[in-house]
Amino acid sequence: MPRFAPLQGLRILSLALNLPGPAALMRCRRFGATCTKLEPPAGDPMGRYNPGAYVELHEGVQVLQADLKTEEGQQLLHRELERTDVLLTSFRPSALAKLGLAWPELHARHPALSQVAIVGGPGDRAEEPGHDLTYLAQNGLVPGLELPATLYADMGGSLMASEAVLQAALHRLGAPHPEGLYLEVALSDAAAYLGLPRRWGLTQPSGAVGGAHAGYRVYPCRDGRVAVAALEPHFAARLCEAAGVQGSDMKAMFAPATHDALAAFFASRTRAELDSLATQKDLPIHTMAG
Repeated sequence: MPRFAPLQGLRILSLALNLPGPAALMRCRRFGATCTKLEPPAGDPMGRYNPGAYVELHEGVQVLQADLKTEEGQQLLHRELERTDVLLTSFRPSALAKLGLAWPELHARHPALSQVAIVGGPGDRAEEPGHDLTYLAQNGLVPGLELPATLYADMGGSLMASEAVLQAALHRLGAPHPEGLYLEVALSDAAAYLGLPRRWGLTQPSGAVGGAHAGYRVYPCRDGRVAVAALEPHFAARLCEAAGVQGSDMKAMFAPATHDALAAFFASRTRAELDSLATQKDLPIHTMAG
């Protein structure tokens, strides 16, 4: 079965380094876009601190080098832009301006070109320093002292950036000679979007998927941990029956006694026993090493 390629024929040039931009470019390439990237002479820092990730992110991407602070580099850039549909950047606006790539100047020189600009904060906050961790912290997504398990703002921002490229592609379909669009993607906005369930209270400690429901928690077992997602009534009933726990209605699943009974049940079982139980009883549980 042929793979759907909604960006087939679209040409993207990226100046974006590190993670959000290359991750967005990787998705666009998988959607069928022709992707080129201009890197500085020193290369993308990702290539040094995680070569494996760099290789995966840039599979199928033509990588060129150019010092955009030189006349030669600028000439190469604008030659590429002449045959580009969407420019992807991840610089602060002031840095783009120094390179002669502020949107008014860029649009005047390449009127059909669209730009997807990945920034830290939206609008006037685009110049503020920050990174994935600070954007998550601003949105209540760093509740303890441990670092988050992944780079949620960066990866969420990459999804929004690839979505913006799709918007630019759809815009091109609307007119025979469309004007290019400027589309801003703020990583702090990506973090805020990912943080909506917590702001709504769903993932707060008192929320159903924040630990208050006994069927939606992580419990220790004899040789590791088990993630339990028996949230729906039929799963909760099946879990309580398997564990020998009385009562599985919503009120019971929020009761401390149910938490204690399920905790005792899981603590007495090995990962292998629980894996087998999940298969036999069709339960949404997943065991993990300690």
